Amino acid sequence: MKKNIFTKIIIGLTTSLFALGLAGCGNSGSTDTKATEKKDLTIGISPGPYSELFTSAVKPILEKNGYTIKEVNFSDLRQADVALTEGSIDFNVDQHSAYANNFNKETNNKLTPITPIPTVPAGIFSNKHTSIDQVAKGQKVAIPNDPSNTARAFRLLKKAGWIKLKEDANPTTLTINDVSENTYNLDITLMDSAQIPRALDDIDFAVLPGSMVYASKIDPSKSLLSEDVSKELQLQVVVDEKNKDSKWANDIVEAYKSEEFKDYMAEHNKNNYWFIPDEIK
Repeated sequence: MKKNIFTKIIIGLTTSLFALGLAGCGNSGSTDTKATEKKDLTIGISPGPYSELFTSAVKPILEKNGYTIKEVNFSDLRQADVALTEGSIDFNVDQHSAYANNFNKETNNKLTPITPIPTVPAGIFSNKHTSIDQVAKGQKVAIPNDPSNTARAFRLLKKAGWIKLKEDANPTTLTINDVSENTYNLDITLMDSAQIPRALDDIDFAVLPGSMVYASKIDPSKSLLSEDVSKELQLQVVVDEKNKDSKWANDIVEAYKSEEFKDYMAEHNKNNYWFIPDEIK
């Protein structure tokens, strides 16, 4: 008799635990679905034209589709990327894939680009000269010191005909050591991008990314030569890898591909200020 009672107790406990396990699984699935299809999104805003373009042109499209967009401001992009890995924001729009890949390598994270977006090309600027043909021996040239923008600067100097690069050089990781010929013996100085605009009166030429041109209120039409924007330097919408297939991530992509966004760009892309990737044309 005692044995039967003991057996019933064991069976009862096992059944209860199994039921709790099923309930737990059910809740987990519900939470995942809720996260995937959520309508309240948070974007990390960093200084530059890309967040402003999102706010002016893409945010209204998403709001029409039932989304609420919260904006959180960051003083620099790296802070925004850290917030993205921590989950306090859902996405940002201020970096190219080369920057995201470098961040992933340094921090062992998995930021994932989901669509290229309009990009402002880097350019050569000068307060002293009006043409790249005015280059001369020993002139001073400032370029950005962060790896991805350093590489694009060297490619732009090559396009200008001022330097030659080693044939086996990796175009995405170029450094001064990859320069095979400095035709004009230029004094090439690496500087923080934010400091370069302040130094324009003291140097001959400078390579400036589009975000710095925007932040410094420099007239983009004064670019003496613009880069050919390569795939890895096209700006991207970036999310954490776990969210790349979510409904809301897909809806952001579709907003950039929408006719409404194309109409906005057709009206506001004066003098081809923006390079528009084929994927969203």
